[in-house]
Amino acid sequence: MNSQDIIQHFNLAAHPEGGYFKETYRSKGEILSKDLGEDFEGNRNYCTSIYFLLTADKFSAFHKISQDEIWHFYTGTTLKLHLISPEGMYSFVLIGNDFANGEIPQFTVPANHYFGAEVLEKDSFSFVGCTVSPGFDFRDFVLPSCAELSKKFPKHAKIIEELTHH
Repeated sequence: MNSQDIIQHFNLAAHPEGGYFKETYRSKGEILSKDLGEDFEGNRNYCTSIYFLLTADKFSAFHKISQDEIWHFYTGTTLKLHLISPEGMYSFVLIGNDFANGEIPQFTVPANHYFGAEVLEKDSFSFVGCTVSPGFDFRDFVLPSCAELSKKFPKHAKIIEELTHH
């Protein structure tokens, strides 16, 4: 299957950060707002998960959420996940199945880290899953502009420029 086949087969839609997604799970149970802490407004499901597909000609723009997010590799080529911690430390991880070359099939982005992703191989795609707990809600989603994020983390302006929508 190519990327278009996967998009059609799983009925994926465009995501605001870039790429394509479809929610595949939302727990019925909820955590009450009073038990979540100050980072959250309102109740949250225990857990949510999505399919997520990126192509080499798109990227997932730097964004952050209030929860941990677990990325699971399914198929395609290597995905480079870029992270900037709340303290301004930059790092990256390669998500894929070339274990001998340092790729890993699963990675957890800590809550409140800015992160973005790109497919490294030209004319290819990465098909992954993302699991969030407490469950994802767009109230927790922050998608800063290039100017906003560069002002906050000026020493990372180059990668921010590459992975933000202007």
